[in-house]
Amino acid sequence: MIKSKEELLVSCNKMGKNTLLETLGIEFMDISENTLIARMPVTPKVHQPDGILHGGASVALAESVGSAAAYLFLDAEKVAIRGIEIAANHVKSVRDGFVYAHATVLHQGRTTQLWQIRIVNEENQLVSLVKLTTITLPK
Repeated sequence: MIKSKEELLVSCNKMGKNTLLETLGIEFMDISENTLIARMPVTPKVHQPDGILHGGASVALAESVGSAAAYLFLDAEKVAIRGIEIAANHVKSVRDGFVYAHATVLHQGRTTQLWQIRIVNEENQLVSLVKLTTITLPK
């Protein structure tokens, strides 16, 4: 059964219940043919001690949206999806508001997939650029 865009977003947001996604306030916002978008509020809960967004919170956002995208765009009924490598470059600080993570597949192989996650601020300025490699394992 093919789900609507709205049903897919509801499913993504439900799977985050009682997980790190809920702790960080990550919310899935939009989905297209090959991109999933989520946002995270930038509050003291995700700050470094000096009051800016912690790079680890950005990486958690990136891996969350990249893994969810893999789950949506692959046959997750038959395979388990796991992140096996992640690399991030943080290029801009954020103190408040929201950051948005756009996960797009660069390579979708049978076994491994390569995702690019662009994290931007509310002005659509690049905050972090993340590369995530996922693997599909038979269930």
